Amino acid sequence: MNIPILDLKPQYQRIKAEIQQAVNGVLESGQFILGKTVADFEQAAADYLGVKYAIGVNSGTDALMIGLRALGIGPGDEVITTPFSFFATAESISNVGAKPVFVDVAITDFNLDPDKIKAAITPRTKAIMPVHLFGQPAAMAQIKALADAHGLKIIEDCAQSFGAIYAGDCLGCDQGCDDQVRQALVGQYTGAMGDVGAFSFFPTKNLGAYGDGGLITTNDPAIADLARCLRVHGSKQRYQNEMLGYNSRLDALQAAILNVKLSHLKEWSLGRRRVAQTYNDLFQGVEGIITPTITAGHVFHQYTLRILNGQRDALANAMQGMGISTMIYYPVPQDQLPVYRGQYAPNPISDRLATEVLSLPIWPEMETETVQTVAEKISQVLPSL
Repeated sequence: MNIPILDLKPQYQRIKAEIQQAVNGVLESGQFILGKTVADFEQAAADYLGVKYAIGVNSGTDALMIGLRALGIGPGDEVITTPFSFFATAESISNVGAKPVFVDVAITDFNLDPDKIKAAITPRTKAIMPVHLFGQPAAMAQIKALADAHGLKIIEDCAQSFGAIYAGDCLGCDQGCDDQVRQALVGQYTGAMGDVGAFSFFPTKNLGAYGDGGLITTNDPAIADLARCLRVHGSKQRYQNEMLGYNSRLDALQAAILNVKLSHLKEWSLGRRRVAQTYNDLFQGVEGIITPTITAGHVFHQYTLRILNGQRDALANAMQGMGISTMIYYPVPQDQLPVYRGQYAPNPISDRLATEVLSLPIWPEMETETVQTVAEKISQVLPSL
């Protein structure tokens, strides 16, 4: 038995002819950096997400860093974010000279807990960076209400959530929110609700390139202009560099591939939700497992269980022995990584989740029989651990 955590081959076989045609078009054009192909994808992505501007960059990490700088975030500033995310989230804040301030997550959806944000705001706080983890939109109505009340910017880390839609669900917040704020956001895509959105096109993402790539989204023309400037060495005109910038451009080959894939994304999101629902149905009544809640806008970049009673690692090892791949996102919260360790107060929910979470195989074309095999093996093994 060999069931990978992700299988990209079925997707490629289905769209192979479209991909080859798009790539050949770029090769024949002779224009590989920026240009019309990139501009076409940027416009298509902006239209899809419902934003005015989309700026292609080299990676999701660059999207976060350039997005922060375009918001004016720098040395001496603080940015509130989650400890339960990939290191690029906090790293981008530190790399622009600001300080990440970690606020714990809600145990129900793994996302930033808005109830805990207010106590973390100081005179140095300039922004909040929610992460839409595993494809589940964060509690954006509550976060936006807090940001508006305190004059803070919002930069959304959408690395795992292209195509996710805010449905007004709030799985981890005890406080009410302004219903007008919530209604104004319901139905919007992640990346369209803050001042800046930052996306990753790493190949494993729901919308993945065949290499690195990233995207910045905004509705503010000044932010868009500054982001475009920063991605090309801080220049609006060649050899007229106005600031220190980056060499961070989405290349045309990746843009062409992404433009093909974008037209299939809604179908793929439905496929991921189908797999997640099948898993949830099969795990119903299995002791020692907590399944994720399937909210209306969740696109399941990962399908992540909580394995209780200290049995997560033993279960992961048992599955590996059977040829079933699983992954742990994330075994060490960001605030406990060596680069930050000892600088922050504990975040007990994140620390607990780091010992419980286990992500199972998921991809849009995953056959029901394969989902059943994974669920059956887990259900059989877990009671014996």
